[in-house]
Amino acid sequence: MSTYLIEREIPDAGRLLPEQLKNLSAASRAVLNQMGPQIQWVNSYVTDNKVYCIYIAPNEQLIREHAKTCGIPVGRIVEIKAEISPATAD
Repeated sequence: MSTYLIEREIPDAGRLLPEQLKNLSAASRAVLNQMGPQIQWVNSYVTDNKVYCIYIAPNEQLIREHAKTCGIPVGRIVEIKAEISPATAD
């Protein structure tokens, strides 16, 4: 399994209301439940016009399949090779 960063272009994403974010989350989770445990959504970060998501999956194609089924756009998908933080310096 690999960890991926997904960049989604969603105009005015930062202006989505809590209820809209809840609905997006519910739609995504419903599809994930149908697809099974081989794909996992870790979390997402909403900015002005984009949403960045972290997923764990065996391949990029499964992430694209999830997005297509949900109707949520996918721009770029990159595999995360390492994780660092301030603690890495210790």
